[in-house]
Amino acid sequence: MESDHELKQILGQQDELPTRVLDLQGMPLSKVPSVSASAVLTESASMPEGTPVCKGHDFSGSKNSLDAIMKSMLTTGFQATNLALAVEQINAMRSWRLSDVPILPSDDEDLRSMSTRSKIRARIFFSYTSNQISCGQREIIRYLVQNKMVDVIVTTAGGIEEDLIKTFEPTYMGDFKLNGVDLRKKGINRIGNLLVPNKNYCKFEDWMAPLIDKMHDEQDAAHKEWAMKIAAMKDDDHELPEKFVWTPSKVIERLGHEINNETSVLFWAAKNNIPIFCPALTDGSIGDMLYFHSYKRNGFVLDINDDIRQINDLAVKSYATGQIIIGGGIVKHHTCNANLMRNGANFSVYINTAHEYDGSDSGASPDEAVSWGKIRIDAKPVKVCCEATIALPLIVSQTFAKDVDQWKETSKDCKVWLD
Repeated sequence: MESDHELKQILGQQDELPTRVLDLQGMPLSKVPSVSASAVLTESASMPEGTPVCKGHDFSGSKNSLDAIMKSMLTTGFQATNLALAVEQINAMRSWRLSDVPILPSDDEDLRSMSTRSKIRARIFFSYTSNQISCGQREIIRYLVQNKMVDVIVTTAGGIEEDLIKTFEPTYMGDFKLNGVDLRKKGINRIGNLLVPNKNYCKFEDWMAPLIDKMHDEQDAAHKEWAMKIAAMKDDDHELPEKFVWTPSKVIERLGHEINNETSVLFWAAKNNIPIFCPALTDGSIGDMLYFHSYKRNGFVLDINDDIRQINDLAVKSYATGQIIIGGGIVKHHTCNANLMRNGANFSVYINTAHEYDGSDSGASPDEAVSWGKIRIDAKPVKVCCEATIALPLIVSQTFAKDVDQWKETSKDCKVWLD
């Protein structure tokens, strides 16, 4: 049996060994190998006062409402606790007011009034990948946009197209195990366990193609007018007239107005002046149509530079920002990068199933975003590692869909920036 000195060398310990005495089935501690006694019987440090106790929902009690279950998740552990923390983070970003922040010597005179500060709220960025529109989450997202509960949207090409397509034809329930070859022969596309017949896309393209022609006509007419203004300029005129170009966000807004359907996310975004940014708008059916259109008539321009200026300025011109990001890829990075321009978002919630071990941005943790300045160093960001069709409805039930009348009253006349 090793001596205490030898045991300390093995364990790399400088402090004294535990003094706790064990009598195991009548065997004194001296009979137990020292290394085993030290490994098993190390003294515990006292838990800090107020440390929450792990305890889940008790269904034998009288309160089995969704509210009670969600409240208990805070102390359930694992992703249940992260889900509850996400609820707290979203409620914090929604309730934040500039009056919560002490007045600084550098603040403008307009910001020194507490009544003014109490009417300045955080700007909320809401981002999602296209699968959230393909599935039944579309109705939840539409609810948020219809009720002006978010301020800026970032999505993918599919997030635009699938919303419009569903106004023409429904998406159907299928199965993850349906055979791809059989579906291909029948002209049916599978998205997970959802099914989209080819005719849905055909109807969308029949609607979209003439609109591209119309937007191209408007662009060319604006360019002719611009050219005439250029020709009429005098030698001492230094400022060029503004030249009209289509940007992805302008095209998306136009689509929202044109679709004129209250089930559409784009319709409500256009109606409520909520910008939708999609830097990869051509990565899908719209890109296919623009490709075919270019052979018929070249010269249609989409300016992504103007959009990056706009979304970055929206982040910069905010006294506080919150970001709710469902999924990864371009929607996650585009939102975080905009908030980098203001030294990070104040509130952040990620919902995705990606992991950080391959170095991808999709799986990058909130702490990694802090290192880049995309999330503020004093923020309390949350990542919920969960499939979003499970997480989002539960989160919305405890945030955006809760006490709606009270929220409308407290947020009435609020602004995110003083011009």
